[in-house]
Amino acid sequence: MAYRARNILIAVALAAVAALLTSFYVTSYKRHVQRGEDHVTVLVAKQDISVGASGADVSGQLSSLDVPRKSVVPGAISSADQLAGLVATEPTLEGEQITTRRFSPRTHVGLRAQLSGTLRALSLEGDQNQLLAGVVKDGDSVDFVAALKKPGDQDIYFSRVLVRDLKVLRAPNSPPPGSKLTGGANSDYAVMLALTDSQAQKIQYMLANAGGTGAERWHLELRPSTHDADSPDHLDSFESVLTGGLSAGQRKTLGR
Repeated sequence: MAYRARNILIAVALAAVAALLTSFYVTSYKRHVQRGEDHVTVLVAKQDISVGASGADVSGQLSSLDVPRKSVVPGAISSADQLAGLVATEPTLEGEQITTRRFSPRTHVGLRAQLSGTLRALSLEGDQNQLLAGVVKDGDSVDFVAALKKPGDQDIYFSRVLVRDLKVLRAPNSPPPGSKLTGGANSDYAVMLALTDSQAQKIQYMLANAGGTGAERWHLELRPSTHDADSPDHLDSFESVLTGGLSAGQRKTLGR
């Protein structure tokens, strides 16, 4: 009988402990949920903030917003003073929370501040026609168009848009007054582009295999500032340029 009573007491004690642990878990979970639903004040952008803007410059472009604690992004701030001495290294769009992760000390400004992840800065030299000197400006977007000779063939070339939508970090100097874009070639121009490491590798291959000076085998083309679009990628050759858009009868006349 005593043995049975002891087992019953042990079972009751274990049940009581289990009940206490369950109650503690439920209470902790409720507190966690309630804490996540608590509202805290953060600062958001009243307008787009561009790369290079200083903390002092953006202080008047911020507004306070109450958001659930669980919606606060890492590094979010509640006071503009937290941006003192910092500059924007990544853009912040209107309505987004301001986070210190998108700002860095002033020592990080310049071209390096516009690079992150796989982005690299590449300097290209060319003439004013190739680089659109006097036309492109810092911040513009350009495509890189190239023509390459088929290995082993003397007269077979293919052309295509090799890389698209490259940001101009530093535009080439403008030509001297009175000169024309279609004037004589002058290779004393350079442009700094932002592109991925893979894109840089592709362009380097093209430059190394252009043959001759390569002046006539590649160029930059300026993209629209808004509503830009891309045609389907394709290769052009003598055959495609000659027969593109012709009817079957016209191609037959050419023997194609």
